[in-house]
Amino acid sequence: MSADLGAPAPPTVATEAPDRTSVPPPREPATTASVAAPAAVAQASDRGARIAAVAIALAWHVAIGLPAVLAARADFTAPPVVLGGWVVVAVAGAVAGVRLLRGSPLPPWPLAGLLLTVDVAVFAAVGEAQLFTAANWVWGTLGWFFVLALWGRRVPGLVALLSSHAAIALLAVLGHGPDPADVARYVMYEYGTFSLPVAVFVGSATIVSLARERAAVSAAGHAIAAERDAAERGLRERRDRLALVGSTAGRVLGELAAGQADPDDPEVQRRCVLAAARLRRLIAESDDVPDPLLHELRAAADLAERGGLPIDLVTIGTPPPLPVEIRRRLADPLTGVLADARDWARLTVVSGPDEVVVSLVTPDREGPDATGPPPGEHDDGRVEHLYERDGSIRWAQTQWRR
Repeated sequence: MSADLGAPAPPTVATEAPDRTSVPPPREPATTASVAAPAAVAQASDRGARIAAVAIALAWHVAIGLPAVLAARADFTAPPVVLGGWVVVAVAGAVAGVRLLRGSPLPPWPLAGLLLTVDVAVFAAVGEAQLFTAANWVWGTLGWFFVLALWGRRVPGLVALLSSHAAIALLAVLGHGPDPADVARYVMYEYGTFSLPVAVFVGSATIVSLARERAAVSAAGHAIAAERDAAERGLRERRDRLALVGSTAGRVLGELAAGQADPDDPEVQRRCVLAAARLRRLIAESDDVPDPLLHELRAAADLAERGGLPIDLVTIGTPPPLPVEIRRRLADPLTGVLADARDWARLTVVSGPDEVVVSLVTPDREGPDATGPPPGEHDDGRVEHLYERDGSIRWAQTQWRR
């Protein structure tokens, strides 16, 4: 006998029609995907909002601030400070934007401190004549860089930075004289530069949250639909198998009731045992147990033992979770051989994380009543089978590999 336990076998060793249905196996709901989908949608939404924030900050700084600074550079109190501050913010904003888009933002508070320092310097260096012009670029630009610095954090932090910016601007306005018109312009400027960054900041966080919630609801709906589909498929499959097994048992019982079959006939007895074993295993499939395959094999072994067959069941290792279809293909061929066994039998289950081997050894019997598939290897596509006989023993084996 070959020591190799990996050979294919026919779908069943019985003379009846194979106990199998063409219904595809139930689809398992993908809980991992259900959890990952909302996160992926939220991440995509957040990335879109980040791109928009970085584009607004840099475009405003370059397209609006830079031309105004260059045009009015001769009117500044300290032109190098204003130009140098613009360059510092441009470089810091570009680095912060790239890091933000890559998902590894700069530390927020050191960057915020740098921006506030530039804010103080520019307001002090721009001069009274350019205080409320586009050349004083910190009015409209700095708030967007605050958004980049504090992206993904709570709104109060951004409000605190914008409030600090407003206080610095107010001190600069009052430092040039408490003109009511300047105070009114200050309020108008602060309303625009304060409200727009906060609106974008809060709006992006709200959009991300809503996208995550909608994706979670959609994923939950798909999971429920998948579970319902799996339950319906499983119910149809069990009904088909129960009808097939019931018809097999019904033919035997009908022949016995009509006197067309002899209860003492070994072939009739074998058909009865096989039908009972299939019914018993079909019932065992629905039991909630830690090891369904071992439970189903124990049910078949228990039925054979009740029929007077001494049987040893040896298990090595713990089977991994297997679909019902795989468990059937592992157990059904051996159930047929077990129904034909006489004198004794030994059923062995060897399991590992990626392989399950089930083998059955029984005495070999010669004569017209000895049934079984032709010796050799067989393959049904997912489970390999091996059947051998040498005149003294018969050996049947099924094997599944991941």
